[in-house]
Formats: sequence, C-alpha cells, structure tokens
Amino acid sequence: MTTAALPVHQPTQGAPDPQRGERIRATDRAHLFHNWAAQGGVNPIPVAGASGRHFWDYDGKRYLDFSSQFINMNIGHGHPKVVAAIKEQADRMCMIASTFANEQRGEAARLIAELAPGDLNHVFFTNGGADANEHAIRMARMHTGRPKVLSTYRSYHGGTAAAISLTGDPRRWANENSGSAAGNTVHFFGPYLYRSHFHATTEAEECARALAHLEQVIAFEGPSTIAAVLLESIVGTAGILVPPAGYLAGVRELCDRYGIVFIADEVMSGFGRAGEWFAIDHWGVTPDLITFAKGVNSGYVPLGGVVVSDEIYETFRDVVYPGGLTYSGHPLACAAAVAAITAMREERIIENAARVGAEVIGPGLRELASRHPSVGEVRGMGVFWAVELVRNRETREMLVPYAATGTQSRPVDEVVAFCKENGLWPVYNYNRIHVVPPCTITDEEAREGLAILDQALSIADKYTDG
Repeated sequence: MTTAALPVHQPTQGAPDPQRGERIRATDRAHLFHNWAAQGGVNPIPVAGASGRHFWDYDGKRYLDFSSQFINMNIGHGHPKVVAAIKEQADRMCMIASTFANEQRGEAARLIAELAPGDLNHVFFTNGGADANEHAIRMARMHTGRPKVLSTYRSYHGGTAAAISLTGDPRRWANENSGSAAGNTVHFFGPYLYRSHFHATTEAEECARALAHLEQVIAFEGPSTIAAVLLESIVGTAGILVPPAGYLAGVRELCDRYGIVFIADEVMSGFGRAGEWFAIDHWGVTPDLITFAKGVNSGYVPLGGVVVSDEIYETFRDVVYPGGLTYSGHPLACAAAVAAITAMREERIIENAARVGAEVIGPGLRELASRHPSVGEVRGMGVFWAVELVRNRETREMLVPYAATGTQSRPVDEVVAFCKENGLWPVYNYNRIHVVPPCTITDEEAREGLAILDQALSIADKYTDG
C-alpha cells in the first residue's frame, strides 16, 4: 500500500474568525472545569475544525497532530466512513438499554473478539479505558477470590479510584493524599533497560532480572492473595517502554504458575497504535483479559471495554456479575467502532502504521538522536515513539527531573512551545517528547513533523552539559 491510497478527509478549513474564537475561549474559562489542571493557569486554544492529521484554530493556524489528541485518534480526524456510520445509526436509533440486543453492539463485540488472541471471545463494554480497567480488576478478583492486584511503577491505568491506585506515575499521589484511592494494590518495577533498576546491560539481562523481581514480589506478597497482574503491553504515558523479548511470555508463565489473572491494558497501545491490532500480538502472548478504548473507534463517541477469556466468562455463567453501566455498548459508539475497524481493514491502516514507523519515524528519530546531544534514547514501534531528553548522555541525567513542576520543566516547555509555534502539536511527559500521530499518517507528513522537531531539539541541546 502507498500512503496515496489513504482516503481524503473532510471538512476543509474555513475562513478565520478570531472573534468567535475569543467568545468560545471566554465561555470555556467562565464555566468549564478542566482535567489534570490548576484551573487558574488554563488558557485553551479554541479549535475550529479538524481533518485527517490536522486541526486548526479560529485564527486560521493549522497544526499537524503528532499527539492524536489523547493518543486515541488512530484513524485520524473526520474519517468519512466513521462519520457516516454514526449519522446512519443516529437516524435509526440513538440509544437503547444494554439489556436489549442491538445490531451494532453485537457486531462490534464480534469484530473485537475476532481480533483478540486465543480464546478471548467475549466483550464487556464500558465508556472508556479507566472503567475498563476497573471492571477487569473486579472480574479478576471475583474469578480468583483474591484481593490484590500488581502493576508497575511506570504505568498509567486511568483516573478512577482503583485505576489511579494501580497507576504508577505521580498523578497517583494527590489521589492517595485525598483518601480517594482504592486499596489492595502493589507496585513493582517493569523492564526499562535505559534506566535499568536491575543494573542490566543487555535486553536479555533486563528481561531475566525483571521477571525474577516480579516473582520475588509475588512471593513476598503471597501468591494466594494476588488476583491479577495488570500491565500495559507497551507502557504508554510513562515512557513508551517496549518490553524486551520474552518478558510478556515470562509474565504469562508466572501468572499460570501461581493462578493469577494476566490483564493486558491495551487502552493506548491497541487498535493499530503499535502496528498490530493489539500490541501484545508482537510477542504472541495471550492474556486472560484485555482492556481497550481509545483507538477502537478513535474516540468519535466514547467507548471502552474488556475482552474476556472463555474461562473467566464461565465464572459468571451462573453467578451474577455485579457491574454495569447505563451506556455500556452505546449504539452510536459501537457503530463508530464497527466502521473504524472495517475501515482499518479495508484501507490497511494497521499496515500503514507499522510501515511508517519502521521506514520513516524510527529511522528519522534515530538520525535526530545522532545529531542532538540532548537525545539520550529513542524507542517505539508503529506510530508509538518516545524521545528521551537528557542533560548528559554519559550520566543519563534527565533534562527535567521526574515529577518536574513549575520552572523545573522549563527546558521541555520551551521545546514544546517551539513545536506549537511552528504548527506541530506534540505530546510530552517530563523529559520525553512522544511522537504519536494518527495511524493514517503519510510519509510526507511524518517527515514534516520530524523536521520541526529537529529544529526544536536545538533548544534542548542548549541545556546539555556533556
């Protein structure tokens, strides 16, 4: 497939209307309470429209979306087939309770189960990724009769009570301080060779030592108390950490040995992001539960869920599952999922993501790393990449410290500001820039974004000392 085969998206950009943009901004600031933000510092850009891999504001400024918004717009903005499917379903029926059978709901479940590995043949729909993880945890605890769930320090699993408790990144701290976090969660160190907790020097060492560490945590916590191990197949927000060969298979073996449920969090890495339908497919491993959201329909209508193995399904054949949501399997969301999955297949969008990652983004980022002393490491696959920024390549000191706030984050803030000023919208997290465009990105667009990032990294270089 060539990138020219990808569909032309609508709408097109209209004339600038700055006054309307300012009215929208004023209304936002008067009434909206923003996510993950100190409200007094929020100054959002009013967005007028979006198409394909771009969006634009009311001043007429156009941005190449290297963020896929919240790393969920896998199929790009305004895909005509998905938009048409939502409209068609809305004309027929906007909402029906989850107690009824619905054509789009059933078809979405069938398609997702068909894509999942092994005997994961059943789908429980949620509204998004956090509640998908909440329900997966509940299923695992009921299936095993055990209370504890293990997850890594470098992870993000959502903002609800149990999901934020299992999250490893610093957003967990304030929730724990407020008393809103759930209990019976235990964190451990996953593999991360560049900053190895295990003093490893090769991927094989990192894999073996990380698995030995996990088994030790299981032993000290008591295998009979552990319901599940919850892992992002590829760690997303906390670093785009691709596991070494053998690690996920090793986790699978440990879970089998101790009767623990293996939950693969594919909320961010699933549906093409890593160049496969599910990232875990790269390693041929089948978990007991898969959680998903984001890319399943690119967020056109909120949707998430849990793909359930036959064995766990049987636990609830004659026992009531104590959970559900009013909007579980919402027809509009499921219609969007059916259309998105179908388009991904017909237009070979998964293959495009894998190819662009292997042929354009990966080589391009490695070339940038060879020229910029601020780049310590680049890593990723598909359209799921991280650029790790350092002050010194020898010591690997982070360009900004872990959990940086205020002026501590200035070097990366300046890099990001340059990107935005020049029409590139990136994702960043502490000392990393994440390159995560839609799976439909063209070679030309990828190179355009990398060229802007190249210039921006010259700012980071000024902060290096070695």
